[in-house]
Amino acid sequence: MPKQRPDGPDAAESPDSATSGDASGSGVSRRGFFGFAAVGAAGLAIGGAGGAVTANALGRAAAPASGQQIPFRGAHQAGIVTPAQDRLHFASFQLLRSTDRAGLVALLRDWTEAAEQLTRGRDVGETGAVSGPPLAPPEDTGEALGLNAANLTLTFGFGPGLFESEDGTDRFGIRDRRPAEFEPLPSFAFDLLEPELTGGDLCVQACADDPQVAVHAIRNLSRIAMGRARIRWSQLGFGRTASTSTAQDTPRNLFGFKDGTANLMAEETDELPRHLWVPEDHPQAWIRGGSYLIARKIAMTIETWDRASLREQEQIVGRTKGEGGPLSGGGEFDSPNFAAFSSDGGPAIAVDAHVRLAHPDSNGGVRMLRRGYNYVDGNNPLGQLSAGLFFICFQNDPATFVRVQRALKTDTMNEYLRHIGSGIWAVPRGIAAGEFVGQALFE
Repeated sequence: MPKQRPDGPDAAESPDSATSGDASGSGVSRRGFFGFAAVGAAGLAIGGAGGAVTANALGRAAAPASGQQIPFRGAHQAGIVTPAQDRLHFASFQLLRSTDRAGLVALLRDWTEAAEQLTRGRDVGETGAVSGPPLAPPEDTGEALGLNAANLTLTFGFGPGLFESEDGTDRFGIRDRRPAEFEPLPSFAFDLLEPELTGGDLCVQACADDPQVAVHAIRNLSRIAMGRARIRWSQLGFGRTASTSTAQDTPRNLFGFKDGTANLMAEETDELPRHLWVPEDHPQAWIRGGSYLIARKIAMTIETWDRASLREQEQIVGRTKGEGGPLSGGGEFDSPNFAAFSSDGGPAIAVDAHVRLAHPDSNGGVRMLRRGYNYVDGNNPLGQLSAGLFFICFQNDPATFVRVQRALKTDTMNEYLRHIGSGIWAVPRGIAAGEFVGQALFE
């Protein structure tokens, strides 16, 4: 039997949902630093939305303590509407055997088995980190010994190149199962994408309330993939940049503003089928109940922003920095009034303010669920922080993100941002008992 970590599989599990593989239970990390700065701020509404969600105005319950387990299997993959955890390790993988379908399926089977063990707080493999033969490498790397499951979720996605290579090759015999809407993202204004931070055949989003638990998961999945796939690029994140449940407080981003006030929430059960989950009548059965994940690495010119006046910062965002209320008046959860005027006769919320341009009212009512993270990757030779937002969003049609991102072309905030990484992945539906992730795609 797999070696168990203390407080692992015997810890109380979060209640499973009848309609989702996600479960409540975002907790406060009991650890401080793990190889990256733990700045207490949370992300930015790039490509996100303004406006109010009525449920957010209700009382917010304190999050339960860390260490709970979130079920890996369910109707939808965990790590989407799951209450956003404190830490992230995101990894994009490149397959090394470019046309080995059997090898790809075997990798997904192995990853599924390992993911189920990891999310239960167990070591990977039959003998784990310390119970195997002393002259053989351990099956688990061991850095999570003594730690609990920390609400770990692992979310898997498939890139466009899995269905067809750039030269048109049907690599794994699944080109005819590629959803019509699933295309590589177009180029956007102000993109400065670095090839080494872009794309990938597979992705794994590891979220947890302990950074070492998240890193341990990606490390072991990468080790299991050795010889079959390698990490193309990855990102550590801290300080969630949006709430995904009304039980969570609104976080602040590295610019110091509240973010995610009007994010799509897990409790909005009528809105999730409209905006998040791929509908049950979709022509491709394997993606029904799934979603699309888009990740963007957005560098923020922190030092330049810090020299802007408070008034200028608020006008760029369209909200007050303290309360987070719209500049048209009211509190954080009051809807922005884009027809309101200020005392000087101009629009209360500027025509190029982020809130106005990203708002659903400015984008045909489309919404997405955001669960990005802040990052700090050290500093450059000038002593400036290499910091920003690792933006992640989910939606049932990539066109949602494309529409909003194009609407942000005139956003004044672009002066302080650089989009340097990007990727899109199809996220299959949840994993049923006895299945491996994405199994329906290969049947």
